[in-house]
Amino acid sequence: MMTRIGTLALAWIGLALAPTIAPAADPPDREAVASAIDRMVLERGTPMDDVRAFVAPRIARMPDVDSEASWTEAAARIRSEVLDRVVFRGEASGWRDAETKVEWLDEVEGGPGYRIKKLRYEALPGFWIPALLYEPDRIDGKAPVVLNVNGHDAQGKAAPYKQVRCINLAKRGILALNAEWIGMGQLRSDGNQHGLINAIDLCGSGGIATHYLAMTRALDLLLDHPQADPTRVGVTGLSGGGWQTIFVSALDERVTLTDPVAGYSSFLTRIEYLSDLGDSEQTPCDLALVADYTHLTALLAPRPALLTFNQKDNCCFASPHAMPPLVEAAAPIYSLFDREANLRVHVNLDPGTHNYEQDNRQALYRLIGDHWFADDPDYDPAEIPSDPEVKAAEDLNVPLPDDTLDLRRLALSLAESLPKADDQEPDDRRSALKAIVRPIEGDVAMDAVSSVPGDGFSATTFRLLLADSWSVPAVRLEPTGAEAPTETVLLLADGGRGETVDAAVAHLAEGKRVVAVDPFYFGEAKPAERDYLWALMIASVGERPIGVQVGGLLAAARAFRPSDSDPAPTIEAIGPRSGVVALVAAALAPEAVSGVTLHRPMASLKEILDEGRTFEDAPELYCFGLLESFDLPQIEAMVAPRPVERVEAGE
Repeated sequence: MMTRIGTLALAWIGLALAPTIAPAADPPDREAVASAIDRMVLERGTPMDDVRAFVAPRIARMPDVDSEASWTEAAARIRSEVLDRVVFRGEASGWRDAETKVEWLDEVEGGPGYRIKKLRYEALPGFWIPALLYEPDRIDGKAPVVLNVNGHDAQGKAAPYKQVRCINLAKRGILALNAEWIGMGQLRSDGNQHGLINAIDLCGSGGIATHYLAMTRALDLLLDHPQADPTRVGVTGLSGGGWQTIFVSALDERVTLTDPVAGYSSFLTRIEYLSDLGDSEQTPCDLALVADYTHLTALLAPRPALLTFNQKDNCCFASPHAMPPLVEAAAPIYSLFDREANLRVHVNLDPGTHNYEQDNRQALYRLIGDHWFADDPDYDPAEIPSDPEVKAAEDLNVPLPDDTLDLRRLALSLAESLPKADDQEPDDRRSALKAIVRPIEGDVAMDAVSSVPGDGFSATTFRLLLADSWSVPAVRLEPTGAEAPTETVLLLADGGRGETVDAAVAHLAEGKRVVAVDPFYFGEAKPAERDYLWALMIASVGERPIGVQVGGLLAAARAFRPSDSDPAPTIEAIGPRSGVVALVAAALAPEAVSGVTLHRPMASLKEILDEGRTFEDAPELYCFGLLESFDLPQIEAMVAPRPVERVEAGE
C-alpha cells in the first residue's frame, strides 16, 4: 500500500524505541550488505513504463482548425516556434544570417546527358560540407532542382542507390545536388557523431541548427544556379535522409515538392514502436513540446508530397504503424486547401525492407512527372538503366580544408568563453539553475517493498513514486541493536547501487543510516531498451534528464529524514555523472542536503567536450544551456557553507 511521506511517522517509531547501545565497532559483513543493496525493488520494465507515461501527454497535439485561413495562421506560428525556440537558439541565431562560402572545384566525367561538378559549401562559417552537382548537359530555359540527402549510410554521397537516383534526375533535365550528411561518408568521424549536437546544446546554442543549415545552404546554392527554377524545388532521401527531408521541407517554404522515404514517424508512434525512437537530430531538445512530426507533415500542405514507407522495414518506420497517423494528421489539412490529390502515399513491397531501390525511386519519378512535367508527353517515369555509371567513392571525393569544423570542435569553440560572468545574488542564481535543470517536483509516495534482516544491520527496500510519475528504487540499511541513527547518508553511483557497497559498509560501521538509491538512468532505474533515446525524449518534451534525477534524489533526501529535528542527509556520489547530480541537488535544496562527498568527481563540464563523450554516455550532463550559465565550480559555490568533500581515484 503506497503511503504519503507526510504520514510516515509510524515507520520511525520502531527506531525511537530501539535499545540504546554503542554502534558496532566492526563493520558488517560485506557480502551481506551487497546482497541487501542488490535486491530488486522495481518490477521489470518499470523505468521504461515510467518514461513512456511521462512523455506521452507532453507531446504536442495537432491544433483544431476548420479553414484554410486558420491553418495558415497556425502553420506560421508552428514554423516560427520550431525555428526560434528549437533550432536557432543562442549562438545559432547568428549562424542563420552569417555570410558563407561556396567553392566550385573540378568536374568528374558523368555519363550520357550529364556531368558531375564537385563543390564544397559552408553550412556555417568554417563548417564545410562536400557535395556533387549532377548537371544536365543541356538545359532549355529553367530547370527543376532536387536536393538529395543521405541517410545513416557510411558510404554517404557515394551510396550506389543515391548515385543512380541523381543520375536519373539529371537525365530528366533536373539539377540534382548530392550533399554529404554530417557524420556520414566523407564527414564520418568521431568529431561528427550525431550525439555531439547535444554538446552544442550544453553551451546554450541549438545543436540541431548544424543539420538544418547544412540543408538550407544546399538549397541556397541550388537556387543560385542561373538556370534554377524556384517554382520547382524538391527534396528527397532515405532513412536519416527521410528525416532531413521532412524537417527542411516542413520548415523551408521554398521546397515545392517532397518525398521523405522511411525516415520518420510521430513521436506518439515512437514511444509505442521502439524501433522508431530516433537519435539526437531526430529528437531535438524541446521539439516535441512545440510540434510533433504530425505537425511537420501537415506543414507540407498544400505542396505535392509523397510519403514513402516500406511494408516490412527491417530498420524502422515500417509502413503499417508509421504511415497512418501522419496521413490522418495531414489529409484534413490538404482538404482545407482542396488539394487532396497533392498528398500521396507509396508502400514498397519489393523488397519491402529498408530501401530506396528502384520501386521507390520510380514512385518519385512519377510524382515529379505529374507535377513538373505534366505537359511533356515524352516524360517516362521508368528508371533509366544507369548502374554502369556508378562511381567509386574515391572518384567522388571532394577535398576539404584542413581546419574545417566538426561538431566537437564547434562545441569546444563555444565553450571557451563559458560560463558567462554573472553577479546575481545567491537566491537568484539558484532560481536560474532551477530554470535550466527543471527538477521534477511534486508529492512523494513511499512503499516498503521488502525487509531483510542482516548480521548487525537491517535492510528495507522502498519504492518512491515522485509526482505520480517516477519510480525511485531505494534500499535503507540501519545498524541494529544500537541507538537510532541520527545521521543519514544517501548513496548513489554511476554504476548503480551495487557500486555503493563499500561506502555503505563503512557508514554502517560508524552507526549511520545508509540509503542507496538509483535515480533515473542509474542502475535499476535505467530503461532496459533504447536507454539513451528515452532521455532524448524527456528533453524533447521540455523536461531534462538531470531534472528527473535531481527530483528523485531530493525526494529520497526528504523521505528518509526521520524528522525536522534530525539533521538533513548528506549525499555521497561515486562517479563523475552521479557527482554532478549530487552537486546540483545540494545547490538547489539547502534545507534538504547537509553536505556532499564526491568520489572521482569532474572538475568542469568542459571535460566531456574535451573527451568527446556523446549524449548516450551521460545524458544528464548535456542539459541545454547549463554550461552557458554554470560550470561545476559555480554550482559547488552554491552548496557553501555546507561541506563538499572530494575523494579522487585511489584515495
